[in-house]
Amino acid sequence: MRAAPSLAVLAALMLGTTTAQAADLFFSPEPMQQSTGWIVTVKGNLRVGPSYPGSDEFSFIGYPSLSFRRAGTVERFSAPDDGLSFSFLEDSAVRVGVVGRFVGGRYYQDNRELFGLEKIDWAVEPGVFVEYWPLDFLRARAEIRRGFGGHEGFVADFGLDAVQRFGAFTVSVGPRLALGDSEFMQTYFGVTPAEAALNGRVTPYRPSGGITSVGATGAISYDWSQQWSTTAFVTYKRLVGDAADSPIVKRFGSENQFGAGLTISYSFGYTP
Repeated sequence: MRAAPSLAVLAALMLGTTTAQAADLFFSPEPMQQSTGWIVTVKGNLRVGPSYPGSDEFSFIGYPSLSFRRAGTVERFSAPDDGLSFSFLEDSAVRVGVVGRFVGGRYYQDNRELFGLEKIDWAVEPGVFVEYWPLDFLRARAEIRRGFGGHEGFVADFGLDAVQRFGAFTVSVGPRLALGDSEFMQTYFGVTPAEAALNGRVTPYRPSGGITSVGATGAISYDWSQQWSTTAFVTYKRLVGDAADSPIVKRFGSENQFGAGLTISYSFGYTP
């Protein structure tokens, strides 16, 4: 395992500042006893996952993040693999807004077997999201984003989470589906004839857009107090279709993509 580049930590920190909105009381602890101003939540995040899409090696990344919500409200449920989001429209069942994600790059030092394959820089993916609660315990979420930097394609993520609170514990679990267009697929899973000739172990490959992975995410949170909470989670993605058939995955990586993480949160009141 290797540590993620410092640039990834910086980008994650830049994306980590977002605004949390009011939430359904059923899934959140009682709001902090403050009627005016804001509730500020500071988080320390540690995550481990594939070094690049399709890799069978892992990288660690640690970064802080910050969120705000109005005093007297509770923090809305958020799955650990949600993009960082800010909502413009929100009621008891529907939430719509903007979202962003950071995607790490693929570098020669990630795997010496990648010799000859083009380096992929890190990317940011701004976009929009829609969230809907058809039932009190069930959340559906969709994100559509466009890459800038390492890739210039469009991607989409769909998820369904069953959420239940047991005292100080909140448990969530649900399936995931990811899609990418041909530009995204060619960047991470394609091989040009020149790359194949230089590497010598892979053949030219041009994937089409479509479903890239299916999987699931599970998380458990514990509220130690109104100020402190901890969340642990695991993720699993199974590459499918043209992504799974990529010679990069078959020769150097794995179709099975695992991830895990831990977040520690501290909330406090602030009145300007």
